[in-house]
Amino acid sequence: TVKTFTGVLPTEQHHQSSTPSLNPFFLKQISSPPTVNSVSGDGSETISVTEGESVTLKTGFTKIQTNRLTIWTFRLNNSEIPIAEIHKQIISIFDSGENERFRDRLKIDNQTGSLTITNINKLHSGLYKLQIISGDVKHKSFSIAVYDILPVPVVVRDSLQNSSSSLSRCSLLCSAVNVSAVTLSWYKGNSLLSSISVSDLSISLSLPLEVEYQEKNTYSCVINNPIRNQTTHLDISQLCQSSSESNQTSLVLVVLLLVLLLLVVTVVVVMMIRRRRNYTQAKQEAQSNEEEVDYTEATFIKHIDQDTGANGHDRTVYSEVVLRR
Repeated sequence: TVKTFTGVLPTEQHHQSSTPSLNPFFLKQISSPPTVNSVSGDGSETISVTEGESVTLKTGFTKIQTNRLTIWTFRLNNSEIPIAEIHKQIISIFDSGENERFRDRLKIDNQTGSLTITNINKLHSGLYKLQIISGDVKHKSFSIAVYDILPVPVVVRDSLQNSSSSLSRCSLLCSAVNVSAVTLSWYKGNSLLSSISVSDLSISLSLPLEVEYQEKNTYSCVINNPIRNQTTHLDISQLCQSSSESNQTSLVLVVLLLVLLLLVVTVVVVMMIRRRRNYTQAKQEAQSNEEEVDYTEATFIKHIDQDTGANGHDRTVYSEVVLRR
């Protein structure tokens, strides 16, 4: 789609679906008065940025004259591919086809003609050229280098090395994963101890260091590229413990676990004893409170002849009583 604007250059820009074919002869035939010498003819500028940032390529003008043709190009496969232009107060941006990498990322300042690339990534690294045409052609070049976002280096104790190292030294390892064009370094205070670098390959870096267990010096691991750095400071007391300290700590932990286990067993036994005692006591109380009833059967023996005493009175006869339950 093409949007056309007339009069004062607008902030809005239009996008063209295909890259235009610019005829150098046509460009040189545009007649206009001499330009203000605000853009150096052979000037070149190098710009380094981090992925995700925005960068502005400045024309050097404070205001664009209507009779100038301003063209921005990007070098791709040894060819200068137009990506934006201002001609007769019309701003055009070419961000499709082979310029798909610039989709919705290009903006042109409506006053100065400066080009801004937003949310930049490594595909945007390369050479950009500005052509200002007003009777003659002047050039300005920009070389953009885009670097990865730097990770924070990770410092850990190297267990493999510690198993064979002396009892007085602690082996450490500083690492960074999937990095390119960086340097990984160990510092003691402000003094460089060691470093390792990688070029454009995306790899993982590791750098070892040995320190004394009782050291009071400050150490730091730094990863950096030409524009950024990330630092991790070493805490020796946290990462490094001597074998005796480690064994002592382990012994203390074992003792604490045994004490805790003994306490748990004691509590369980006491609870079981109390529970059994309460059960026995309750049973005894229930038996003592229960009413007992004894039944007995009386057996009477009947005598046919009444036995009387000598004095004529009846005599008392006792019978056996048998208790039965």
